Amino acid sequence: MTPHTATSTSHMVSSADVNGTAVYSPKGEHLGHIDHLMIDKESGVIAYAVMAFGGFLGLAEDHHPIPWKKLSYDQTLGGFVTDITRAQLEGAPPRGENWREDRTWGAATYNYYGVPPYWI
Repeated sequence: MTPHTATSTSHMVSSADVNGTAVYSPKGEHLGHIDHLMIDKESGVIAYAVMAFGGFLGLAEDHHPIPWKKLSYDQTLGGFVTDITRAQLEGAPPRGENWREDRTWGAATYNYYGVPPYWI
């Protein structure tokens, strides 16, 4: 998959182009890929990129929301780079049943990754 951002001079990108984009560590280690985005309906802010990691050929993958602010696009890699480590992904706060509406979980997740919540 070649993300729209890799070939376009536009500052806009479709969420369809983000889904499936690889995520790398600063050293270039492949950590996983973006499964989908979570957008706050009221503010329009991209709250989370739900990242798929682990597993083999899509089987037994784990999915975890990470704050959008923790990703930056690298045209050379054709993917996103984050300073989040594999160990951090594996030790992230577990999602509850209502994680999408739970600001306490959201605040804990943003704090875990060291960024202020977008709604504050």
